[in-house]
Amino acid sequence: MMKNKAQNDQQGLAQLFTRGDVFSDKCPSRAVLNHVTSRWGVLVLVALKDGQTHRFSELRRAITGVSEKMLAQTLQTLAQDGFVLRTAYPVVPPHVEYSLTPLGMDASDRVADLIGWVEDNIHHIVSVQTAAD
Repeated sequence: MMKNKAQNDQQGLAQLFTRGDVFSDKCPSRAVLNHVTSRWGVLVLVALKDGQTHRFSELRRAITGVSEKMLAQTLQTLAQDGFVLRTAYPVVPPHVEYSLTPLGMDASDRVADLIGWVEDNIHHIVSVQTAAD
């Protein structure tokens, strides 16, 4: 019953928006932008970009420096936003896999472009930072 109400509320909210406005503090697009462009959100999206499913431990190894707690929270948030698909298998020990939804793949493509630009220009960025010190 509660799940149906939540789904109806989300559908009603979605119908209010034809396009988001991240400059409005009332628009949910600002929170979604924060989730996608967060330090770990970007890295999760790109780590899953290969189109394969990955286990939690694989993602944790791929994204060095992320704690288990932050990775779990990031995956949960991206799943709630519709970018990540979490598939849990009813086995012992628990087996959970993560992959991108079509929406997540689109977002991943876009943040991967930004990552590529940063990596291509890091020598310029570092030289400017060094000159400023």
